[in-house]
Amino acid sequence: MPNIKSAIKRVDVIKKKTLRNNMIKSEYKTATKKFEAAVIEGNKENADKLFREAVKKIDGACSKGVIKKNTASRKKSNLAKKLNTIA
Repeated sequence: MPNIKSAIKRVDVIKKKTLRNNMIKSEYKTATKKFEAAVIEGNKENADKLFREAVKKIDGACSKGVIKKNTASRKKSNLAKKLNTIA
């Protein structure tokens, strides 16, 4: 445990940021799983809607600095490939 006042504050800030990052990460992972479930079902309309939602969540995570730009790009590309397999 830190003894210095500023170090104690940093620990609290890091806890808050970790919770926020985990929440954002969980949101885009959930959106991705919903999309993949729709792809497995073969429901083109629903998958298209869920694809846009998943891409939006991934872009949001990227803009917040939770994931890196190339990681976001790779994830979106993989989702797009899966969407095209239905068509």
